Amino acid sequence: MTEPSRSKRLLARLWPSSLQGQLLLAIAIALMVAQGLSAVLIWRAQHERHVANLVNAAAFRLLGDRLRPPTDEPGQHRGMRNDRHGRPPIDRPPPPDDGFRLPRPLRVVVDTASPERAGDRHRPEVEESLHEVFETQGIAATRVIVVERDPATDPLVSDWFRRVRQHMRTQSLGPMAGEAPPRLVVAAMQQADGTWLTARIVVPPTERQILVSLLLQTILLYIMLVGTVALILRRIARPLQALTLRVEAFARDRSVEGQLEPEGPEDIQRLIVAHNAMEARIAAMLDEKDVMLGAIGHDLKTPLAALRVRIEAVDDDLERGRMAATIEDIVRSLDDILSLARVGRPSDPLEPYELAALVADVVGEFEDMGEDVTLGNTDRIVLRLRVTWLRRALRNLVSNALRYGSRARVELKRESGAAVLTVEDDGPGIPEGDIARMMEPFTRLEASRNTATGGTGLGLTLARAIADQHGGSLALENRREGGKIVGLTATLRLPLA
Repeated sequence: MTEPSRSKRLLARLWPSSLQGQLLLAIAIALMVAQGLSAVLIWRAQHERHVANLVNAAAFRLLGDRLRPPTDEPGQHRGMRNDRHGRPPIDRPPPPDDGFRLPRPLRVVVDTASPERAGDRHRPEVEESLHEVFETQGIAATRVIVVERDPATDPLVSDWFRRVRQHMRTQSLGPMAGEAPPRLVVAAMQQADGTWLTARIVVPPTERQILVSLLLQTILLYIMLVGTVALILRRIARPLQALTLRVEAFARDRSVEGQLEPEGPEDIQRLIVAHNAMEARIAAMLDEKDVMLGAIGHDLKTPLAALRVRIEAVDDDLERGRMAATIEDIVRSLDDILSLARVGRPSDPLEPYELAALVADVVGEFEDMGEDVTLGNTDRIVLRLRVTWLRRALRNLVSNALRYGSRARVELKRESGAAVLTVEDDGPGIPEGDIARMMEPFTRLEASRNTATGGTGLGLTLARAIADQHGGSLALENRREGGKIVGLTATLRLPLA
């Protein structure tokens, strides 16, 4: 199997078969794409705003610090004094609403070396924007770097950060209490004398929060939209499903009572009303047909019975026999026509019956008449049947096998969730192009209407109609040996459920 064929089969399995499922899946995919694009655009706008805020904060600190008097020593903020241990002074923890603000002496310092450290994450988009700001202000920066790091790993603010964080945890206040730890952004520009002017900005994990917020928002909106669409589609599909079940029930048994209640959108209600009207009209036409056929059968059988009586007055035995045979042919044809007309509206109900016993009874009838009929393997299968009708279908199949093949072999087996009844003969078979045509009414391979060479052409049609009545099927197939047709197999398949 080729890869495209395998992909198509996989797609066919995953794609739902119902209208409601297909519409819901298509809308769900479209909503997913739309929500995804919307989330990406929102994330991009928020990210650009975040970068702009970082650039503005870093530029404000770096450019503002250049206006203050220079320091005496590199590594110090201008005007800042170290404590007795040589470390920058640590402010007391700020109030809860100011948790991310660095003490002023730690915001901008002058370093002799680059402030980059191992493990830092560069922010190239911020570096590029910040460099453009410097050029716009006429400040020549040899090099600009912007990195992001954990505040706890920064040598300058680590002590302050630990104290502030501990204070926030103790008080359970501020943005550091119960949330993800903030990040430290270090922005630095190399000046003409080789020193680095470095600004530090403590920022909350904004991008992560934005991403989580967008993800939750997208999922919530997606669930709400898909749920709403599912309810709407259910309201549309439920009456369609009820209409489908009604049509299927009417196709199986046209005597189904009552009518479908219109519900759903206006278009669906109009469809249900139109179906109810059509169903009522079809049922009325079928009732009229049954009445008409009953009248025809009665009106024809009465004079035929009178003819049987009158032919007894014919002295010529040969002529009297021919007349009686003709009357019997007419009566048989009339019975077949009436049976075919009534098969769609059976009066007898379905009842559980042992199918193997029915097959054995029919085979026994032909054996009693001296016919060459063999009963092969039979499985015990109980089905809900209309026994009289199915008995007639089996008789027609066996009669055809005996008429054209001189002998018949009957088997019954359980196969793939169905009861399979086969009738084989040893006749000449049927040309492949005529097999489907043989199921049509009044169709015979032999063109004449001579009953000695064939029946009325209704036997197979009636057998197929009876199979359809039980939800099954009838199929004809030539049996071959060595490429030569050696007989015909009629297969009657009835569902087990």
